[in-house]
Amino acid sequence: MRILLVEDEKTILDVVKLNLELENYEVITANNGRKALSLYQEQKFDLILLDLMLPEMDGFQICNQIRQTDQLTPIMMLTAMNTAPDRVSGLKAGANDYLTKPFSLEELVLRVQKLINRNSSFQNKEFEFFEFGNHYVNFSTYEAKGNKGIFNLTRSESIMLKLFFKYKNKVLPRQKIIQAIWGYDTYPSTRTIDNFILNFRKYFEENTRKPEWFQSVRGVGYKFVTQ
Repeated sequence: MRILLVEDEKTILDVVKLNLELENYEVITANNGRKALSLYQEQKFDLILLDLMLPEMDGFQICNQIRQTDQLTPIMMLTAMNTAPDRVSGLKAGANDYLTKPFSLEELVLRVQKLINRNSSFQNKEFEFFEFGNHYVNFSTYEAKGNKGIFNLTRSESIMLKLFFKYKNKVLPRQKIIQAIWGYDTYPSTRTIDNFILNFRKYFEENTRKPEWFQSVRGVGYKFVTQ
């Protein structure tokens, strides 16, 4: 599991990072708001730990921007702003949890585990089966129904389709697709992504030259479009 830790106090950042890594999380750090938002846009994370008082862009702004396109990634705010209005503002901005400084590292780790487990369980239940038009995909069996009837998907095709369905009507950059499917150690060429999309269009589109479901966004990537 990958965590984006956003904190401008180096001592806190180092201690929190170490304790999370001891729990076998991969922790990517940022010490200012703009860097944090850039990392989020380039990579895939299972949780975001977000300080509020940051240089260049504060935590409320970051949270608001993320929630414009992503309602699923859990966000926990870590801050010395501990009044009731502060907590309400954080939750209204889209945070799932709010932990005030100073905090217990043991409590932090437990809250992180609960947020990640809750989100993972939700996503697994949500996408066991997905229908669109006259088509469907069964993620438990890798079975799908397309233009030519029922067929079997490969594991990679299934994972990529789940990603598109999860972020339906949202543009997915090629880089994010690559990281979600293959991780961070091995990078196939972006042409590989294009080939997957060509296959999906053959499976599900009536007219592959004018796709209804799997649309290209020039210079960026692709999006799955549905009502």
